[in-house]
Amino acid sequence: MNTSKIKLLLASFALAASGIASAQPAQTLLNASYDVAREFYKDIDAAFVPWYKKSTGKDVKIEQSHGGSSAQARAVAEGLDADVVTMNTTTDIEFLADRGVVAKDWQKRFPDNAAPTTSTMLFLVRKGNPKGIKDWDDLTKPGVQVVVVNPKTGGNGRYSYLAAWGYVKKKGGTDAQAADFVSKLYKNVPVLARGGRDATTAFLQRNIGDVLVTFESEVESVNQEFGANKVDVVYPSISIIAENPVAVVERTVAKKGTAELARTYLNFLYSEEGQEIAAKHHIRPRSQAVLKKYASTFKPIKLFTVQELFGSLAQAQKVHFQDGGEFDKIYTVR
Repeated sequence: MNTSKIKLLLASFALAASGIASAQPAQTLLNASYDVAREFYKDIDAAFVPWYKKSTGKDVKIEQSHGGSSAQARAVAEGLDADVVTMNTTTDIEFLADRGVVAKDWQKRFPDNAAPTTSTMLFLVRKGNPKGIKDWDDLTKPGVQVVVVNPKTGGNGRYSYLAAWGYVKKKGGTDAQAADFVSKLYKNVPVLARGGRDATTAFLQRNIGDVLVTFESEVESVNQEFGANKVDVVYPSISIIAENPVAVVERTVAKKGTAELARTYLNFLYSEEGQEIAAKHHIRPRSQAVLKKYASTFKPIKLFTVQELFGSLAQAQKVHFQDGGEFDKIYTVR
């Protein structure tokens, strides 16, 4: 066979190979995430797909699954083939680590204890704040109805409960006084929501309650979905730092061959672009430069950590949220 024929044959093979490569379907990544992060990850995905294409030349399709954080963790444990989990409490990922679904050392796999962003708890009230709500004490007053998430089904609810408990403790109160205070607050809760979005829907669409306790990030979601200035935002004097941890679902990526894609996706959350998107959604970025840039978005507030008052979320889970714990002692489902 002469040289020209060999070159022609090789060229045809290369053309066929490129045709096969281009015909290959895009890799698909499923992100199982918490309820009120829908809009945030919609924008993250819209930015990540073209970035990944430009960086690697590969197409990728990102799919989302949202619900109460703990409910999502259970779904993944029971077989939902998520490639990554992006939650709002460490206990939900620890739950998966205990079952061998994510790595035991998942917190060491990414910076900042594998939490690229944080949030805190604040109050949304009816326009004009007719009940004059300014701080946690006002949520215990007679005639005030409070909408919160069930702490047994969502991280939003756990952080709301711990923020209220911590408010008393940070003011010098005892655990007994904190328990009494939180008990009074939950007596003003007409019904527990399943997740953060369920709570927002109850408050704004079903007009239940006078105040919604929720993540700071939910402010932007409410503005986008229901229109700006539908509610007033009240920052309490003291609140809690809520970390938003992430992890690769090792079980799924081993099966699908998506480990590199999953790691790249989660690392994108730490990029300047990812941190900017977080800030635009009222989610607190880890980047000090981006945080400073959005200083007008993130109001000054006295914040405490879970570790400072409760040891860890896992310890708080055992004391407060397991069956027969402090929460069950103060709240009767109705």
